[in-house]
Amino acid sequence: MRLVVLGGGESGVGTAILGKKKGYDVFVSDFGKIKNNYKEVLALNKLAWEEEQHTEELILNADVVMKSPGIPDKSPIIVKLKEKGIPVISEIEFASPFTDVETIGITGSNGKTTTTMLTHHILKQGGLNMGLAGNIGKSFAWQVAENKSEGYVLELSSFQLDGITKYRPHIAVITNISPDHLDRYNYNYDLYIAAKFRITMNQTEDDYLIYDDDDEVIKNWLENNKVKAKKIPFSLSGKNKKGIYVKDNTIVSNIKKGEFTMPINELSLEGKHNVKNAMAAISVAQLKNIRKKTIFESLTNFQGVEHRLEKVLKIQNVEYINDSKATNTNSTYYALDSMTAPTVWIVGGVDKGNDYNEIMQLVREKVKAIVCLGVDNSKIISAFSNVVDVMVETTSMTEAVKIAQKMAEKGDTVLLSPACASFDLFESYEDRGKQFKAAVQNL
Repeated sequence: MRLVVLGGGESGVGTAILGKKKGYDVFVSDFGKIKNNYKEVLALNKLAWEEEQHTEELILNADVVMKSPGIPDKSPIIVKLKEKGIPVISEIEFASPFTDVETIGITGSNGKTTTTMLTHHILKQGGLNMGLAGNIGKSFAWQVAENKSEGYVLELSSFQLDGITKYRPHIAVITNISPDHLDRYNYNYDLYIAAKFRITMNQTEDDYLIYDDDDEVIKNWLENNKVKAKKIPFSLSGKNKKGIYVKDNTIVSNIKKGEFTMPINELSLEGKHNVKNAMAAISVAQLKNIRKKTIFESLTNFQGVEHRLEKVLKIQNVEYINDSKATNTNSTYYALDSMTAPTVWIVGGVDKGNDYNEIMQLVREKVKAIVCLGVDNSKIISAFSNVVDVMVETTSMTEAVKIAQKMAEKGDTVLLSPACASFDLFESYEDRGKQFKAAVQNL
């Protein structure tokens, strides 16, 4: 069996290692450059690879192809593979048959990283040896090859879910759905929604689907489509007493016998969206029979996620916050919503089809000045020029931070929450966040 892996990053290299271990003839091909650390791993494992090209005669003879999530279906090599009827799957689909342990799959437009990490944190505190993978950390396939975990908590993007046919999580979580990555779905929101719901398509009556019952898109889809899994809703209102909800500023869960309650002000994470992330994580923990005391303690000591509303420094009584992980308007909505001081907002990058009307009201209320940080800022300028008095265009993080510092007065907040992808000026949202933190530390 010939396995061709397209993309020599984390998921690609992990898949190649697992494939070789399971007896496949493996070839890795990357249209860009492969990072040196991955080249070393490929060499160490005696795996064949190429970079900066896709040699068709070495790819079109595959029995199965694993493509990295970053490669669009429109790319010429994928089109040719599909014309030949060669299966093109995601890392999650390739790796899952090689493990017997159960997985918890978490998806959503926003909040999935925080929810995944929080869930993993609680289960680990509860004594379970769980792997953490998907969009985070060491790839799922790589961990399956090492076979050291009794289960996995997976953060799953719509791109990873596009590439599954049989993958079935025992517990699936959908944190929320809002327009994102529409450039990859022919600007058709319904296609993107359908991609997210693939997470539950193979689930049975023995499995669970945890979802946001306040989310109109999710509710609408569930009303019009059948789901076999047991449904567990979470909600900020107490209307649906079935799953987990908020009453008198307290989270109340009836998932297991004997109520679990937790006052919202005890959570280590701030903001309404994090109450929802916490409810999703509590639901999983209860299904996994983690003790209430452990759940409570884990929620009070969780440190949060880097680049997600991360407090960097306070300088001359101005708070600097790194929310580089906000790559769409919905994510930035949560960030602006949790601001309590006048805000200098650093925004911009590669627009993935944003509708800035969604955050217009919050920008009016919270934002005193905008610093644009992107190659093309025209859409941001036309959206907000009548709303905010001061707007400045910049092309580097150092410049953006220095200008933001000049605009900010005592008691203000400087917020990096770009609402866009990072690839015009940065390698990734992590790179963008790290550059922001370094620039703030140099002030």
